[in-house]
Amino acid sequence: MAAPPAAVENLPPPLSSGAEQPPLFDGTTRLYTSYACPFAHRIWMTRNYKGLQDKIKLVPLNLQDRPAWYKEKVYPMNKVPALEHNGKIIGESLDLMKYVDSNFEGPSLFPDDPEKRKFGEELWSYVDEFVQLVFTSFKGEGRKECASAFDHLENALGKFEDGPFFLGQFSGVDIAYIPFVERFQSYLSEVWKYDITVSRPKLAAWIEEMNEIDTYKQTKTDPKEFVEYFKMRFGVMPLTQTQTRCHDPF
Repeated sequence: MAAPPAAVENLPPPLSSGAEQPPLFDGTTRLYTSYACPFAHRIWMTRNYKGLQDKIKLVPLNLQDRPAWYKEKVYPMNKVPALEHNGKIIGESLDLMKYVDSNFEGPSLFPDDPEKRKFGEELWSYVDEFVQLVFTSFKGEGRKECASAFDHLENALGKFEDGPFFLGQFSGVDIAYIPFVERFQSYLSEVWKYDITVSRPKLAAWIEEMNEIDTYKQTKTDPKEFVEYFKMRFGVMPLTQTQTRCHDPF
């Protein structure tokens, strides 16, 4: 599945508490997002992979100083991502990936091959467990507790031989995992001095290949930002309550 060519996009600045609310349900499809949030990163990548930069408008929020109107008038869960489309607001990143894939034009996130689709669903079902396992390890002994999660990815990447990605060729499964793997890699390296790619050549090759994908390169953020966030989130330094609501386990 080939993604559309990269397009240069002028990213709007995040909206803070003093920002005016954009019109609601005026026919514009909006993705309420955060450039730093891994859950929101999934939908940003999905949007770009399907070539929807002109169809879905980004509305980035400052999660440390988010506007009150977002919770009061847009999305009561007060998390990102959330999609405004056809008179409704939809949340939950994995659900949103499938919603965007089904309701908008562009290359499919999943292959037609039945065996690959089945394995893709298995990996899709595992991603929440993977994320939770690694998050939990941050509170404990880090590398010892999360090694099995990365071993699972290493084994999964050996399933198909027609490419370096989870389903051989690039797919929605890669989009579901990479925002977390990139952040976990940076955090574990800095805080625990743990290189997740050691003795995992397929995982190392996958990360290298992902860094060549336009959809990913267009949406990468400064690793320092999320490393510092995770340090606060998991007790390396104090965390304020306003910094805790990105999505799901956050």
